[in-house]
Amino acid sequence: MGAFVNILVIDDEADLVELVSYNLKKEGFRVDSASDGETALYKLRKNKYALVVLDLMLPGIQGIELCRILRNNPDTAGLPVIMLTAKGEEVDKIVGLEIGADDYITKPFSPRELVARVKAVLRRAKEKPLTENLLKIGELEIDKERYNISIKGKLVKLSATEFKLLLYLAERKGKVFSREQLLDAIWRDEAFVEPRTVDVHIRRLRSQIEEAPANPKYIKTMRGIGYFFNGK
Repeated sequence: MGAFVNILVIDDEADLVELVSYNLKKEGFRVDSASDGETALYKLRKNKYALVVLDLMLPGIQGIELCRILRNNPDTAGLPVIMLTAKGEEVDKIVGLEIGADDYITKPFSPRELVARVKAVLRRAKEKPLTENLLKIGELEIDKERYNISIKGKLVKLSATEFKLLLYLAERKGKVFSREQLLDAIWRDEAFVEPRTVDVHIRRLRSQIEEAPANPKYIKTMRGIGYFFNGK
C-alpha cells in the first residue's frame, strides 16, 4: 500500500517525527514533515498528500484549528487526518472527531498501532462503491465518484469516514443498524475504536446535513437500537 503514497506528519517534537517517519517509511510510505501549522499549510498548498498525521499542541496555529481549516477548504476537505496527541481525555477525542479527524491516537503510542491505523484510514478513503455514481434522496445528493455531498446544490464538506458512514446508511435507507454493526461496516479494519465513535460521527453528520440537527430529517435514531436513514 505504501508505494507512492505521501504522508505529512505535523508535530513540533523532532524525536517523535523521526520515530513516526521511520516506521512509516519502513512500510514504503513517503513522509514529509512540518513543525508548525503555518509550514504545514504551505506544504499542503504546494504538494499532494494522501493522509496527515496531526499533533494537537503546535506552535502558532493549533491542531484543532488546522484541522478545521483543512475541512473548510474544498481542496483538502476529504483529506484523511489522524490526530496524534498527548491530550487523551475523552472530551479532547470527541472535539477532534467532531472537527473532522478520521482517527485519534494518544501519546505514548505503539508505532505498530500507528502504522495499522494509517493503513486502515487509507483503505477506507480509497474504497469506492460499485453502484451508480449519483444518489439523490430529497434535497440531498451524494456523488460517489467525486466523494461530494450537496444539500440544495450547496457543497457540504465531510471527512472520508463521515462520507462512507453517510453513504452506507443512505444506500440502505430504512434499515436500522446498531452501533456495533456500523463499527463492523465502516471501521472493520480498525481494532481500537469504541461504540461512542459512531455517536460522534452521527452527530457530526447531522450538524452538516440537517437543517435542524436536534430534529433530523435524514439520519434518525431508533431508541435503544441504533440509527437508520430516512429516505422519505
